[in-house]
Amino acid sequence: MKLDAKIPEGPMAEKWTNHKFNVKLVNPANRRKYNIIVVGTGLAGASAAATLSEQGYNVDCFTYSDSPRRAHSIAAQGGINAAKNYPNDGDSIHRLFYDTVKGGDFRSREANVHRLAECSNLIIDHCVAQGVPFAREYGGYLANRSFGGAQVSRTFYARGQTGQQLLIGAYGALQKEVKSGGVKMFTRCEVIDVVVIDGQARGIISRNLVTGELTRHVADAVVLATGGYGNVFFLSTNAMNCNASAAWRVYKKGAAFANPCYTQIHPTCIPVHGEYQSKLTLMSESLRNDGRIWVPKDKEVAAKIRKGELKAADIAEEDRDYYLERKYPSFGNLAPRDISSRSAKEACDDGRGIASTGLGVFLDFRDAIERLGKDVIEARYGNLFEMYNRITDEDPYTTPMMIYPAVHYTMGGLWVDYNLMTTVPGLYALGECNFSDHGANRLGASALMQGLADGYFVLPNTINDYLASETFKKVDTDHEEFVKSEAEAKEKLDKLLAINGKRTVDDFHKELGHVLWENCGMARNEEGLKEALKKIPKIREEFWKDLNVPGSADDLNQALEKANRVADFMEFAELMVKDALERKESCGGHFRTESQTDEGEAQRIDDEFCYVAAWEFQGLDKEPVLHKEALEFDVVKLTQRSYK
Repeated sequence: MKLDAKIPEGPMAEKWTNHKFNVKLVNPANRRKYNIIVVGTGLAGASAAATLSEQGYNVDCFTYSDSPRRAHSIAAQGGINAAKNYPNDGDSIHRLFYDTVKGGDFRSREANVHRLAECSNLIIDHCVAQGVPFAREYGGYLANRSFGGAQVSRTFYARGQTGQQLLIGAYGALQKEVKSGGVKMFTRCEVIDVVVIDGQARGIISRNLVTGELTRHVADAVVLATGGYGNVFFLSTNAMNCNASAAWRVYKKGAAFANPCYTQIHPTCIPVHGEYQSKLTLMSESLRNDGRIWVPKDKEVAAKIRKGELKAADIAEEDRDYYLERKYPSFGNLAPRDISSRSAKEACDDGRGIASTGLGVFLDFRDAIERLGKDVIEARYGNLFEMYNRITDEDPYTTPMMIYPAVHYTMGGLWVDYNLMTTVPGLYALGECNFSDHGANRLGASALMQGLADGYFVLPNTINDYLASETFKKVDTDHEEFVKSEAEAKEKLDKLLAINGKRTVDDFHKELGHVLWENCGMARNEEGLKEALKKIPKIREEFWKDLNVPGSADDLNQALEKANRVADFMEFAELMVKDALERKESCGGHFRTESQTDEGEAQRIDDEFCYVAAWEFQGLDKEPVLHKEALEFDVVKLTQRSYK
């Protein structure tokens, strides 16, 4: 396998412009001859499908939900970044580029990140034209707020529902193309496999989740916009349906998987509250604009809070440790997510956690309410406060929120070049499904930016080059590779149903997730990672011996859906841990206890690990091959990150 990133020559600020001019184009009259499959209808998938159809391509679009509007992008709360500099506080495309490279701890491609910053302003203009109701100032100008990892206000938002509003805009564009006939929509259909013929991605095998029917679909290119793999941990802020199956299955067909150990832990989530909890709830990072994070200075005081003997209001100001403000005075409560998460863990590990489990810190709005008034805070965060109240039965206007870090996003994903193509020709990966823009840590409000940049502006410019350059043999669904892929998919489903053991899918998933959280979570070390590599194969072996999946494959069967996805997690988890073991440095949210500064901060080792780790599948019983894409920093020079 050869990794060719296809990064354009020339000055950084001119690479994307020059590249768009130099790629081959498809004549508008010829585009109707090509068929493109888009898998996923979140921000990346919906925007890509709509835009490609508007250009004249025939698009088949697939979602496992009953409507494209139920894609998980709808859950994003806080906002979307852009370098408009409306507040006139010093922002620019270069500063957004710089902050994103630095925020990712220098483990992302400069060229990709600069392109993302360039596209950011176009996204806002496009979404405003669609009617997305961004918050506005009194005079009518679009409002901005600040997010972690930046010292300017560049985040556009729609209360705490930004993802929902952006997705409605993309959904409207998609449905317009469905109505015109340019997009054929397949709902309640899950991709079971991608079909590769003569080295090219030429279609998919899909399973109808209502009837169980397996169907074959031919295309000239396949676009995956299927999200991340955070649910491998079982407990995460992701919807329960989110999975890594599509990405994992194309990895087994030859697509390199990059940086699988890169997982983002979000600092402001509602803490775990019970053994039978199935997911975690995110509280938007925007809350850190006005909320102050603290724990008691004294361990005994924290213990009394955990027992219910004291309340937050009983703790005097001088007895509170606003630890982010103390440790990182320049950024305070808006320190990047990885640093904020690790700091919360350190406070709780020190015995000063305030939740009943010991795993929780306060997010307190007392001072903001006194300064601004309850009405102002309610206008900014009302729906988030209501959500917190409904989940916890506590009033955050009078009692501080309890928060703790949780798995939220994944920076690793399928390796893609500058054109967003994987190592399988004709197979593209967009949004969280790829690895390309966030390095080892994603700054807040950058996920929506990347998804829409990839779908609206990047892929529609780059996919033409492939379609105009390649020769496509006529292929139909009777081709032997389609027959083989469908047979393998059916065989796996039948095998899962035939186990007839005693344990549920969730039981195995929880066990796997616990191993990963303890050994490959916020903090990790060689001993723990090696221990995980011993445990995961045993869990997987037991899974295939003692799993119980009721029902059949020829009907609606959610247990079978879950089992099929968790079977992939069982394999993926091992690659994830191997990648973490190979990377002996601390970077971003990935803290190797063996690699830290004298002050306890993450210590990168640039001379050994300044690369993208791209893994190549060799077989389930064989070791994957590690390929390294060297990262070069010509504009933002390598320095040790500091937010103090």
